[in-house]
Amino acid sequence: MLHWRQVHLTQRRSIAVQNIAVSAPAGLPATIIEATEVGRRIAQNIATVIVGKDEVIEQALAALIAEGHILVEDVPGVGKTMLARALAISIGGTFSRIQFTPDLLPSDVTGVSVYNQSTEEFSFRSGPIAAQLVLADEINRATPKTQSALLEAMEERQITVDGITHPLPPPFLVIATQNSIEYEGTFPLPEAQLDRFLIRMSVGYPKFAEEMTIIAQQEHTHPITDMQAVANPEQVLSMQTVAQEIYVDGLVREYIVALAEATREHVDTTLGASPRASLGLFRASRAMALLRGRDYVLPDDVKELAPSVLSHRIVLTPASRMRGVRTEQLVAELLNTVPVPGAR
Repeated sequence: MLHWRQVHLTQRRSIAVQNIAVSAPAGLPATIIEATEVGRRIAQNIATVIVGKDEVIEQALAALIAEGHILVEDVPGVGKTMLARALAISIGGTFSRIQFTPDLLPSDVTGVSVYNQSTEEFSFRSGPIAAQLVLADEINRATPKTQSALLEAMEERQITVDGITHPLPPPFLVIATQNSIEYEGTFPLPEAQLDRFLIRMSVGYPKFAEEMTIIAQQEHTHPITDMQAVANPEQVLSMQTVAQEIYVDGLVREYIVALAEATREHVDTTLGASPRASLGLFRASRAMALLRGRDYVLPDDVKELAPSVLSHRIVLTPASRMRGVRTEQLVAELLNTVPVPGAR
């Protein structure tokens, strides 16, 4: 029986992971080594502010490299906003924050065309969406009309105002937050909006020792005030390009599609993961492999990311919701039952 392990590094490197033999080109390119080092610096920099949440930081970076967006759903005060600010500072990107409220208008997000009396022409004034990292704070407090202002921006990296299209600055990332315990006066995100988020995550409470460290760090001032950039947007764009060269074996691709298909055929679902979800899982797995210094994707990368990428795209049947079934449980079940293609 084969095991998933690295066997040798020659002209052709044979990698075996969890019973699948995967072939990949030999040698680790300098571009991958450099991109991995940039990712490590960014992660370490964010960790000075977001204490003890290495997995959260890693998944946020994977979403950035995979050109996806992040939905952070958690209770107040655990560092959702700080995560966005720390990431923006670390990559040296422009940052804007949109506080979503019921009276917020789409034009407050995208911008407006203003008439200039001196030139007798309309000039476009961009809204807060025109930044490289946009924090959509408490996104579910805005009306569906305002939420829809993000759809084009998140999918096509552009906005259209008065029939004129304006590109958004790359790399473009939306980090949206919402309170997981308070639903009064909120508007649930529609499926079309949820499907545009590559990853849904929660930060969670820190452990005892980590919380003691947080108190010590912020005894006099917040560490984010002294945070400096350790990368630049051009390096992030380079990482996104390098990630596209990460090797993904055909059997791993089959596994990604099999997981997505299983969510559609499950008896407890009325809506399964879309092809955008399987493509997102494919890209996120590449990004995760890059962050970990590999030029190939393992099934373990897919398994680790699947709950964050698939669970928020699944709609359960009324009967399953009555039984208390949660989408995270369903994805965990599929990870245990869907076999990795080619395994013996």
